[in-house]
Amino acid sequence: MTSTSLSLRSPASFPFPSAAGACGHVRWAQPLPPKLFRSYLPPAATPAISRRLLVPAAAGIWDLLSGGAGGAAAATLAVRRGMQLFKQGDVAGSAAEFDRAIELDPRQKAYLWQRGLSLYYLDRFEDAAEQFRLDVAENPNDTEESIWCFLCEAQLYGVEEARKRFLEASSVFISV
Repeated sequence: MTSTSLSLRSPASFPFPSAAGACGHVRWAQPLPPKLFRSYLPPAATPAISRRLLVPAAAGIWDLLSGGAGGAAAATLAVRRGMQLFKQGDVAGSAAEFDRAIELDPRQKAYLWQRGLSLYYLDRFEDAAEQFRLDVAENPNDTEESIWCFLCEAQLYGVEEARKRFLEASSVFISV
């Protein structure tokens, strides 16, 4: 059995005396399909935007309003260059670009999981684990960074110790 919500039609559908004294036709409440998403703003004002796109955009707006030197925009370009260098196989260059992005806009450090990948492939496991833990702290629902952190810590401390640390980290976002 499907659930439907009832909604009253317009007031014109109820009986009111007409000029001649007669009553109008009565239309009873008819079921209307429920709205899946209700917003007080028009649809164009509430688009779904990823956190990873929103943060640099908000940082750019802040720089504009506060008279900043465009650090967020330059940092976003450095992140894009870092991703491109990683795809081209220049892992050291990508890590340098990600570090440059952090220098330009320190607010982005917690979101640069790509930096963690570069650091992992450069065998900088301790720095990579720290980067992944920062990302998991910002976004506890993203389990991929938790797994990368485990891989880094397995290289540093061994699998058993990494498992203990992984369980501590994952308890942040797994409810029992």
